[in-house]
Amino acid sequence: MKRQAKKGDLKWWQLSMIGVGCTIGTGFFLGSSIAIKKSGFSVLAAFLLAALGTFLVFQQLAKLTADHPVEGSFCSYAREAFGNWAGFSNGWVYWSSEMLIIGSQLTAISLFTRHWFNEIPLWVFASIYAILGLIVIFTGRSSFEKTENILAVLKTAAILMFIIIAVLALCGLLPGKTPEVQFPDRVHELFPFGFMGLWTGLIYTFYAYGGIEVMGLMAIHLKDPKDSSKSGSLMLITLAVVYVVSIGLAMLLVPRGTFTEQNSPFITSLKDFHLDLIMDIFNGIFIIAGFSTLTASLFAVTTLMGTMAKNGDAPACFAKKEKAKVSWPALGLTVLVLAASIVLSLILPKQLYEHMTTAASLMLLYNWMFILLSSKKLTKPKMKGNVQIVTALVLILFAVSGTLFEKNSRPGFFVSLLFLAVIAAVTMLMKKKWADQEEKNGQT
Repeated sequence: MKRQAKKGDLKWWQLSMIGVGCTIGTGFFLGSSIAIKKSGFSVLAAFLLAALGTFLVFQQLAKLTADHPVEGSFCSYAREAFGNWAGFSNGWVYWSSEMLIIGSQLTAISLFTRHWFNEIPLWVFASIYAILGLIVIFTGRSSFEKTENILAVLKTAAILMFIIIAVLALCGLLPGKTPEVQFPDRVHELFPFGFMGLWTGLIYTFYAYGGIEVMGLMAIHLKDPKDSSKSGSLMLITLAVVYVVSIGLAMLLVPRGTFTEQNSPFITSLKDFHLDLIMDIFNGIFIIAGFSTLTASLFAVTTLMGTMAKNGDAPACFAKKEKAKVSWPALGLTVLVLAASIVLSLILPKQLYEHMTTAASLMLLYNWMFILLSSKKLTKPKMKGNVQIVTALVLILFAVSGTLFEKNSRPGFFVSLLFLAVIAAVTMLMKKKWADQEEKNGQT
């Protein structure tokens, strides 16, 4: 195991705030529309199942962090549990998932911005937000933490504001006619697409909780690493409640068929009330939310790349210098992938968001499976821990397999397999290098 990190100055509730800031983003504000389209009212059950799965994964990550608070978090744990190949492949799987998430976030916040500037191409906005995100990362970890804390408060306040407005609308206290409440009073209305609808929509609800990995990377900066479990529990309980309540209210206001993948469910559900100023405020906050998770992903990939370089899993030039705030070569690689995402947003503006969201979600869940298996090997869990690990694995496999049964999700599944195949091929090539190093070390 790598040398344990020094204790930091981060309090447990601050890590919770960072977690909220890194998690609430376009995966919820826009991606939930995709889940609603596929699942109907059963999307609420999907959000609860995804919350349970995420909670169980984070509990295992927190146990690992409490025992071994090291740089590289889940990558270091995978290496300790299964060897060099696991640390190497896990790191690159996570890097790939985050780069897909970055592309997804850029597309989503550009779609939100076109609410005001409909004639301007998506790639223009994607370029602007990419540059702004890189500027935040240039300023270092301290600025990143402060930014995420402030944005976490704004995003949570926006959801609470929507809940209040939606309740007023349902009570007939807003201008215009009282909406006809779309309350599901039959099993068919709760599950309009049957079990298959819940199955195919689950992947997008898991995506709305993506962010626990950043908390894992930040946990080494806690005053007491054992508090990471408390931080994650508070964050996930808060998110599960506000997610289910807000999405449930949105679905009560308008018929299910009204929601589209191109618009936030909150904008769609309040559109008929002509609250133009409120809609503009919401749209601005959605952009802020997406930008927040974009910078979190940029921070995660540049931080992890530096650690991977130290471990020999990435070129040595990607390691961060002693007094530098960021690894410039690692950031340069990120810029190249960002440029590719922007080009894709120019070529495939309509199909891009859902495909990238699906692929990003899948790559993230593959990473979570590594966390569970590493915990199984290293923490030697008893019956309760084993039940938690198996339950989380079943939920994750359930979400992953659901993408095979829906035509719009299937391309994202195959994109994720392509990434895995490339990483597996490179891992096989690296095995010879590791074998040579071990032989050399044995001779000395």
